[in-house]
Amino acid sequence: MASFVIEGGHKLHGEIVPQGAKNEVLQVLCATLLTDEEVTIENIPNILDVNNLIQLLRDMGVKVSKSGSDTYTFQADNLNLAYLESDDFLNRCSKLRGSVMLVGPLVARFGKAMISKPGGDKIGRRRLDTHFLGIQKLGASFEYDAVDGRFCINAGKLKGAYMLLDEASVTGTANIVMAAVLAEGVTTIYNAACEPYLQQLCRMLNRMGAKISGIASNLLTIEGVSSLKGCSHRVLPDMIEVGSFIGMAAMTGSEITIKDVSYENLGIIPDSFRRLGIRLEQRGDDIFVPAQEHYQIESFIDGSIMTIADAPWPGLTPDLLSVMLVVATQAKGSVLIHQKMFESRLFFVDKLIDMGAQIILCDPHRAVVIGHDRNFCLRGGNMTSPDIRAGIALLIAALGAEGNSRIHNIEQIDRGYQNIEQRLTALGARITRIE
Repeated sequence: MASFVIEGGHKLHGEIVPQGAKNEVLQVLCATLLTDEEVTIENIPNILDVNNLIQLLRDMGVKVSKSGSDTYTFQADNLNLAYLESDDFLNRCSKLRGSVMLVGPLVARFGKAMISKPGGDKIGRRRLDTHFLGIQKLGASFEYDAVDGRFCINAGKLKGAYMLLDEASVTGTANIVMAAVLAEGVTTIYNAACEPYLQQLCRMLNRMGAKISGIASNLLTIEGVSSLKGCSHRVLPDMIEVGSFIGMAAMTGSEITIKDVSYENLGIIPDSFRRLGIRLEQRGDDIFVPAQEHYQIESFIDGSIMTIADAPWPGLTPDLLSVMLVVATQAKGSVLIHQKMFESRLFFVDKLIDMGAQIILCDPHRAVVIGHDRNFCLRGGNMTSPDIRAGIALLIAALGAEGNSRIHNIEQIDRGYQNIEQRLTALGARITRIE
């Protein structure tokens, strides 16, 4: 198990470019199964979860070629359908959360799919009902083997239907959309997720010949077509990385320019950091974060304590609450962090408390952070990364702490962040990877 050793207390300075968005890539990679023609995707990040999905596509029989440092071409013209029922395929799906989005394309194109209950971060229950109920409405049948943890999905020709999703699940909406584009007739999805990554998937599918309207809203209308063609697609920059770099700059009192952020697709992320008192400037499509020795958390208009909570888009992404919680430890003032969407994502705060942070964990969903205003720094610690987003939050805490820290289980961080120690070292961080 690899570890990071971090020497805290060093200022960062310079420019950094966010990687391609992991959450978008996992969707559009699965969408390449919807056609037998070539699909070229640019700005694919070199991270563990993405690389594992690309290798899984290869083993399924997809022709994969790399034409640049971040550009791949995929052609699913001769899939090994027998492999899709093998123990090896099912075992690998169980270790990759994004594999659930293979269901929609496989059922739409081949009429069947088999998949294991997918794994991923230990951040609480993430049910699959939205995925399966939506695809069932299109005409598929599901059987679940509780002993083996396997789902068997079968369908003749899918038929369009109206559905009101029970939750605005991003991956659930993506799965249903990918199934519906090849269904007969019209599909209407109400309470659909509308995150930029889902918008990107829909636009890519439209370039492939799909007929999707209502993109960027929570009401999608899909007119089914008989087949799709190839296309080229470029992935957005990762908004979670952008937010993480803003947090690093604030926590370390550093001046950083984050390049090519696709500012129009960041939603309320910049303003959410401003609520913590962090100054940042939009310069074209870049974000400039000046060095700040102090930043003060705002209060609500009536003077009550600031609450920062996650919500489906266009609300604040839950993936950044861990970062914002860490940043608040050195702010002036107090804030309530309310993690509504996952019940275990705040369980890393005990590690921050050990580092000297003043945090009250109220329950699995809420934590009150009382900022130090840099009157004293966090102290280095020995910790283990429980999931991707907590891992990067702990790394940010270690960068701003006094002394050395060690973070174990950094494979979790590698799942979501590309060459992070090399990129931060270029800004002046002191990070060493220990295998």
